Amino acid sequence: MARPDKAAAVAEIAGKFRDSNAAVLTEYRGLTVAQLKELRRSLSGNATYAVVKNTLTGIAAKEAGVEGLDADLKGPSAIAFVTGDPVTAAKGLRDFAKANPALVIKGGVLDGRPMSAAEITKLADLESREVLLAKVAGGLKATLTRAAYAFSAKPAQVARVIDALRQKQESEGAAA
Repeated sequence: MARPDKAAAVAEIAGKFRDSNAAVLTEYRGLTVAQLKELRRSLSGNATYAVVKNTLTGIAAKEAGVEGLDADLKGPSAIAFVTGDPVTAAKGLRDFAKANPALVIKGGVLDGRPMSAAEITKLADLESREVLLAKVAGGLKATLTRAAYAFSAKPAQVARVIDALRQKQESEGAAA
């Protein structure tokens, strides 16, 4: 490859690093072209999956300000550049790796922070963003409901006491 081609490839990879909020580095040795196509299709909504050259990726990562990938850039490498929900992309990669043991997750980067393969697996075990937001909203609603009940309990008690006193006075007045 000529030098300008390498510079263009480095610029393209660096741009992908900058545009994505996460990147997952994998080893694809042993996967067929059909399996790689299936993986790309399964990640299409949240990530783009590209086979990369290690030396060019290392240079591009440094240009983009991404640290922590150098140790994992050995052997045949491919990167999933995540532009959508990182949890969904991690789940897709984890599930594909379970079905196809030839895919090995090496590590990655999430919001500029290096992640090990174990951390990416933990990320995949998280519930989706929508489920977590729904749980937070449910917790807030429950807290507000308890607060509203607590604020309305005292005035309701006072109203019942006043009503009981009124009924007592009416019954004493009718008896006299």
